[in-house]
Amino acid sequence: MTVKLVILDRDGVINFDSEQYIKSPAEWRPIPGSIEAIARLNQNGFRIAVATNQSGIGRGLFDMATLNAINDKMMEMVFRQGGRIDALFFCPHTAAEKCTCRKPATGMYEEIAARFHTELKGVPCIGDSLKDLQAAEAVGGQPILVLTGKGAKTKAEGGVPKKTQVFADLAAASIHIITPA
Repeated sequence: MTVKLVILDRDGVINFDSEQYIKSPAEWRPIPGSIEAIARLNQNGFRIAVATNQSGIGRGLFDMATLNAINDKMMEMVFRQGGRIDALFFCPHTAAEKCTCRKPATGMYEEIAARFHTELKGVPCIGDSLKDLQAAEAVGGQPILVLTGKGAKTKAEGGVPKKTQVFADLAAASIHIITPA
């Protein structure tokens, strides 16, 4: 069974990012068009998984209750737009912990593949950082860079996987994904 799936990073893709981390629901603000893009993907038969590094937990900047409240706000906004996020995976570790889930490691992506009982070959994986793109490439997904968040800087610095597709934002990427080639 083939599942139509899209994997999204959170900060910088769905919502505005911050160098100081998103530490409260009040700080979480969607990028214009991103919530509608998720709903559009759902309405065209795609399941949505979010895979997000959240080292602010490991750094003690916020706790699980706060992360849950932030994610609840995001999921409620998507729901009100007629969409849903089918699964949300996060890595709470800092880079120093050298875990297997923090992107560019592929642990979260492997969990997503298991949850949806599917291969990730060709699955659109949308992110704004090189780590997102490297994890996507490592599991055979289609790396997609959005120029929101850290995306413009990521593109300028180079070194992105060769088959990476680049779009202005999640809204533009979603239209590309649902439009037959």
